[in-house]
Amino acid sequence: MVALVLVGVASTHPQQKDGEKLIWTAFDKKDTPFWQEMTTETDQKMTVMGMDVKQVQTQTFIMEWKPVKSDSTTWTVEQTIKGVKMNINIGGNNISFDSTAKEQPSNPLTDFFKALVDAKFTLTINKSDMEISKIEGRKEFIEKLVKANQQLDTLLKQILSEKALKQMADPTFAAIPKGGEIPKDKTWEKKDVKLDMGPIGVYDTSYKYTLKDIKDKLATIDVATTLKYSAPEGKQSGTLPFTITKGSLKGSSDKGTIVFDLANGRIKSSSIELKLNGSLTIEIAGQTTEVTLDQTQKSTLKTLDKSPLP
Repeated sequence: MVALVLVGVASTHPQQKDGEKLIWTAFDKKDTPFWQEMTTETDQKMTVMGMDVKQVQTQTFIMEWKPVKSDSTTWTVEQTIKGVKMNINIGGNNISFDSTAKEQPSNPLTDFFKALVDAKFTLTINKSDMEISKIEGRKEFIEKLVKANQQLDTLLKQILSEKALKQMADPTFAAIPKGGEIPKDKTWEKKDVKLDMGPIGVYDTSYKYTLKDIKDKLATIDVATTLKYSAPEGKQSGTLPFTITKGSLKGSSDKGTIVFDLANGRIKSSSIELKLNGSLTIEIAGQTTEVTLDQTQKSTLKTLDKSPLP
């Protein structure tokens, strides 16, 4: 859920019609849901104590967005995880899960993945700036996950704070300029978006959006992104088997596109690729270890009028 970030870089300047705007209207129709299918592919290489550890992961979330209320200043929307697909390979060991399959292979994470399905959040979204002012359902979500793995109780409460959950949902709306107004130079920014994951650390991301063109009621937007990681501050509570004491991870991308559907007032699709690399200093049982990380992450999103689930 954490990897859904819209990124890219602009290369041309479009011909824009006077008064053209990017107005989000997808939540105006009460009880008219739409679905989003979000897939993230991660290829990660870590070097720990001279040993290379390779991880390849593909995760897909199918989300339902259902408008339940609209007034002059806000929308109230239900966001529900309807489907989850996971395939994780760490050092040759494979873990897979597909909530749409009749039979699931048994693995240590099966119950945890099952607990993700049907998780529901109620979001209050400001129309003026597309910011999420309130999110409900956090307590129920964490309780459901903890039932699947009691040992994660403290950690989940730290990394799944209300602010963190807001930031995880924000990329769905982040590409919309304030008030929907496209600036004359066709670019707008969203800076210093902080995702605090407690003992895992803080991710600080900035975006620069550029309108590339508008054709057939579809606006193509390129996005430049920079990401900087900071190690968690202060002494951690021992929720992880290690402590991150230092971090110098940085990420950037020049590959990404958002397509905004003007007729339906929502994002139609996006495709991004983000490279992240650097090093971490971790402490395990009182011993300090250096870890280097080289990661490529590709994320795609598509919006559908009907559920893609069987």
